[in-house]
Amino acid sequence: MRVEETYAHAATLRMEPGSDLRAPGGAVTVALCGSWSHGDQPCMWPHHTVVEEDGSEAAVRTVFRSGQDDEAEVRRRIEQALRDGRLVGPDGRDSRWVTLASGPAEPRDDEL
Repeated sequence: MRVEETYAHAATLRMEPGSDLRAPGGAVTVALCGSWSHGDQPCMWPHHTVVEEDGSEAAVRTVFRSGQDDEAEVRRRIEQALRDGRLVGPDGRDSRWVTLASGPAEPRDDEL
């Protein structure tokens, strides 16, 4: 039986003007799931990303569930998606950002 745990990953980004604030979350979803939608497939690593604007920066927080053996791979994918700094959304909008900080975070009580 596979035992899953809840993990969190936090980042701080500087979004380019005119970028869609939802784009970093979309980039994380594509990195973890391969596409915007799963079709008939369940999500291999259930996750939720929140992006909140904070002045000229954006705080990104992804909470995910995985087995301990998958944690490093999930974090690697999240990190790469955020460090890539770009996503063209399904509407064709090109969003860009610079990652200022990124790394593991403790899940909050409301996220468990």
